[in-house]
Amino acid sequence: MKKTPLTLNGAEKMKEELRRLKAEDRPKVVNAIAEAREHGDLKENAEYHAAREQQSFIEGRIRELEATLSNAEIIDVTALPQTGKVVFGTTVVLEATEDGREVTYKIVGDDEADIKQNMISVSSPIARALIGKEEGDIVTVQAPGGETEYEILEVRYVN
Repeated sequence: MKKTPLTLNGAEKMKEELRRLKAEDRPKVVNAIAEAREHGDLKENAEYHAAREQQSFIEGRIRELEATLSNAEIIDVTALPQTGKVVFGTTVVLEATEDGREVTYKIVGDDEADIKQNMISVSSPIARALIGKEEGDIVTVQAPGGETEYEILEVRYVN
């Protein structure tokens, strides 16, 4: 089975979420279910149904995190040779050649991607266009909104 790349930071965040779900959230919801059962008729007990739904969500998320972590290849970008090449885990500063606006993206695994945090999936069109390129290169990105050209200003190897 093919390993899924995951940054060191992403793996640590997932491990912390998993710890919290198992040590804090799961016991709370088990207590909430037990408490709701004491209130009698379960058919019309909203607290019971809400707690069971929450339990289902928590158990599903625990399984999802465990599966992701067990199939992950954790990559510490700071341990990689700093060649100036864009690789998985690097942070890339780009300048749009059209209007000069600068954007910074960190290339992460699919499970870590969060555009609000400027963390883009390694399988996204922009990351695929950047991988293997170097500082100073001009890249053309085929995006849903059309083609955009960027110059790679800087490649950082930071966690």
